[in-house]
Amino acid sequence: MFELFARNRVASLFAITILTFGIIGAAAPGFLSGNTIAVVMANSLVLMLISFGTMLVIITRNIDVSSGSVLGLSAAVLGLALNAGISLPLAIGLCVLVGAAAGALNGALVAGLGVPSIVATLGTLGLYRGLMLTLTGGRWIEALPQSIKSLASNLGWGGSVLTIIVLLVFAGLWFFLRRTRSGGYFFAVGDNREAARHLGIPARWIEFSAFVGAGACAALAGVVFAAQIGFIPNQAGNGIELKAIAANVLGGVSLLGGVGSAVGVFISVIFLTAIDSALVFLRIPAFWNDFIAGAILLSVLMLDGRIRLALDKRIRAKRYAIGHGGQNAKPASKEKAAESLHVSSEATR
Repeated sequence: MFELFARNRVASLFAITILTFGIIGAAAPGFLSGNTIAVVMANSLVLMLISFGTMLVIITRNIDVSSGSVLGLSAAVLGLALNAGISLPLAIGLCVLVGAAAGALNGALVAGLGVPSIVATLGTLGLYRGLMLTLTGGRWIEALPQSIKSLASNLGWGGSVLTIIVLLVFAGLWFFLRRTRSGGYFFAVGDNREAARHLGIPARWIEFSAFVGAGACAALAGVVFAAQIGFIPNQAGNGIELKAIAANVLGGVSLLGGVGSAVGVFISVIFLTAIDSALVFLRIPAFWNDFIAGAILLSVLMLDGRIRLALDKRIRAKRYAIGHGGQNAKPASKEKAAESLHVSSEATR
């Protein structure tokens, strides 16, 4: 059981999340309820979509810090289109198209021109935010029609149309990355770009596609953002890209590329959102939110790191014992050696 949690980041994060829910529920009666779960889920939707897009980019060993600005720009286009009388489906389509185009520019800079991703997206972060302010004149977009707000209406089971959209994105992304050959290319490029290229994998196209996907996810996050609050401030999405990167790291996505899971990101976003909601139940002043959330995040990562170091030490001791037994005692069986190598390889994933 110990080795399962130590090897599997998703399993360990899930266990920590359940434990955290239990502790908070004991300290704040009423937290563990269907209504609270629905609120946590609703509050996590925007960060969830941004994190999914960020995951695609990080898996290919790149980084995207412009996703918050893409959200703001896409949401502004959505709001302006709706207030101009354009129908909701067409306005959403235009919003997603703008987000994908912004992601395509990021991808062209990184995959096409070879600009380091952190430099490219830092530049476009300011570019997209400035374009949003230019389009809106620096003003908030208010009086959005009821059609967009209705997407956030409760369907009777605690969820909404927005919840369904996000769950469909999650399911589609999981299937794509884990059950398709093209999805496997993303991991191959992130693990070893040159080796992937020699194997015939279109590495540049994969990187470009990752940024386009991130832009589309950010645009969908803009739709969710506008539907939930009913207006679009001129700072929409500001700073959310850093939370998305933190959610990815917590969810087991390696910043070195080639490793990641949509399930891990999903659970980590729920965990981080639940912490914010728990502080309200515990009646802790709002100005402590960032400090406590950051401290909990660091604690979880440190605990996870210590567990993995302990597992590595245990694996090395087991392999040494097998080798030592081969010299001074009866040889270890091939089955045990294979098991040791299997454990070692699983631990490095």
